[in-house]
Amino acid sequence: MGGMSPMPNMPAGPSAPTAGPSAPVAGNAVSIDNFAFSPATITVKAGSTVTWTNRDEEPHTVVANDGSFHSPGMGSQATFSFTFPKAGSYDYVCSIHPFMRATVVVTP
Repeated sequence: MGGMSPMPNMPAGPSAPTAGPSAPVAGNAVSIDNFAFSPATITVKAGSTVTWTNRDEEPHTVVANDGSFHSPGMGSQATFSFTFPKAGSYDYVCSIHPFMRATVVVTP
């Protein structure tokens, strides 16, 4: 068939939304893709756990500017989770690529 896409169907592709429009955009998941944290700002409630997944081929880290959390080096497809016990705004970077910046906003 000449009109087929060169990429096979991706099993983890986006599917129909399961929540209403008031739900958080990405839940508690942050992707590291193309040398960027996505979403750049995520908002969660106190006591929530955020999980980062490295989708790049290069290693990355997740390091809070205030020192409250620090992941080990994460290879491709590795994950790191951190539970945010109290409200606040937590800026973080990749210590290997400090131009990669993002924020976790924790609400009470």
